[in-house]
Parts: sequence; C-alpha cells; structure tokens
Amino acid sequence: MPGEGSLTSDPINPTGPSPPPFSRRERGSVFYRGRFAPSPTGDLHFGSLLAALGSWLRARAANGAWLLRIEDIDPPREVSGSASAILRALDACGLEPNEPPLYQSTRLLAHEAALDQLRADGHAYPCWCSRADLAASGGMHRGTCAAPPDPAREPAWRVRVADTAITFDDGLQGPQRWLLAECAGDFVVKRADDLHAYQLACAVDDAFQGITEVVRGTDLLDSTPRQIFLLRLLGLGEPRYMHLPLAVNAAGEKLSKSTGAVAIDIADPLPAMRSALALLGIPEAALRATSPRVLLTDARSAFEPKNLPRKQLIAS
Repeated sequence: MPGEGSLTSDPINPTGPSPPPFSRRERGSVFYRGRFAPSPTGDLHFGSLLAALGSWLRARAANGAWLLRIEDIDPPREVSGSASAILRALDACGLEPNEPPLYQSTRLLAHEAALDQLRADGHAYPCWCSRADLAASGGMHRGTCAAPPDPAREPAWRVRVADTAITFDDGLQGPQRWLLAECAGDFVVKRADDLHAYQLACAVDDAFQGITEVVRGTDLLDSTPRQIFLLRLLGLGEPRYMHLPLAVNAAGEKLSKSTGAVAIDIADPLPAMRSALALLGIPEAALRATSPRVLLTDARSAFEPKNLPRKQLIAS
C-alpha cells in the first residue's frame, strides 16, 4: 500500500483541473518527503549509495517519507536489468521506501502535458540547431536559432530563459545565484529524438510526488536553477535543495560506470555502507552493527545535519 501522504492525482493533468502541487501532512510542521532517483544505467555503486543514504537519513531524521523514483526515460542509455538490480541492492542495504517505486516511464503523458503548457504560454519553441551550429557560442543557445527550420526532421524544443537569475539557499552549499543565460542558455525540454529531457521530467515528477526537499550530489547542482525555473513557469511548488559532496576516486573522477565504479556487493553491503555513512558524518561508534537494518537504525540515531561535509568533492 502507498505510504501516508501519497498522491492520487497529477499536478500536470491534461484532462482536468490541477490539484495542489504538493501533498503534505501537517504534524506540527510540513510533512517531509524526500527521494532517491537513480537512472537505470548500471548497478548501484558507492557514489549512488552515498546519495541514497544521505537522502534517507534526511528523511528519517525529519520523521518523513523516503521515496524511490526510477528515471527510465532515456532508453538509449539504459542497461537491461539495471532497475531491478538497483532495487535489489537498496533492499540488501535495508533502504526501504515508504511507497512503491515510481517508474518515470509511466509519466510520459504528464511530461508532454507540461510541455504543451510551456508551448501554450509562449515559453517553449522548436529548434533545429545541431551541436556544430552552437559551437561558436560554447554549446549554449542564446535566444536565436543558428539553423533554419527543417520540415524534413523533428525539432528539439527549448525553453526561453532571457536574462533570468535564479537564487536559492542550498542546505549544504549555501546561497546560490545562477544566471540562466550564462550557465544554461535556452535549454532543451524535449529532444529531437522525441524523448523528454531530464530537466523537465525531473521537475514535473518532483512536484507530482510532493517532494519537499531534494537531496542529491553536487554533480546536479547546476540542474537545480533550471528545474526551479521550470517549476515556476508551470506554477508548481518548489522543494528545498541540498547537494551532497560527490564521491570521487583517487584521480578525482566522479564514481560512475564510465570510471569503473564497482557495484555494491549485495551479499555483504556492510563495508560500503559503513564507509558511506562515515563520509556523511556518522561517528565510528554508530557503525558497529552487523546487519544493514540495525546499522541504519544506529546511523539514524547518530545523524546530525551539521556534521555533513560542506564541500563539493569527497574522496571515497
């Protein structure tokens, strides 16, 4: 059964009126809803585990809900069986969501409805520019298409940013101010291959799931101003954001499939869990349990947000 505070309707609904953007429970304060949203492009590795544990600790410390979303909207990048493998690894680590996982591929009509709203409001426009066309501007689109319309092929769809500045206070990285024209340009919300872009799908689905705080790695810090911008254009509520340090290897590279990150050993996840929890500020005395679920219970009791490392990169 879905957990308390689950949503039953969609804030981007092409067939009826929009409900409130967030579903929240009042328990003396706003009910906390956090999430972990992996893409099924490989097995769960240490860097992903760090983000999963960080988001889980924040949710549990707030007596809130922790949700899972499988971001399976980019088939060319997906690895067969990866989603199931990620869920098995999370279960082996004792990381249980309050609601069934949401598969983003089930949300395509909502993503398209959001794009229709952006088009109708004059915020989105078709673009036939290639990477080569944008090379002179550093790969960013700044207001005017470099390529003429080509009726023989599908365009991408971009959102106009003009001179918009987005400010927000990140829970770890502090005050942020981003000029979209300089850091993103008019960015793509639907690709020429007919796939909805990550920025649009993520913003719409965070609102749909009622997420009150997004906890993720600093590699996605520059995505946040774009997602806030889209949420505002669509009239959806904004969550808070906290960007955790990114786990890197000895060469300073982000841990990922492309850099040879090793998958979590689901037969014995404790060593990886202890290492990740230590990086998140959990003291050694709380890391001695011999089962994942007891380890999580002890870590939750010892967790202090003030002990989270306030940096952008952290050696694993």
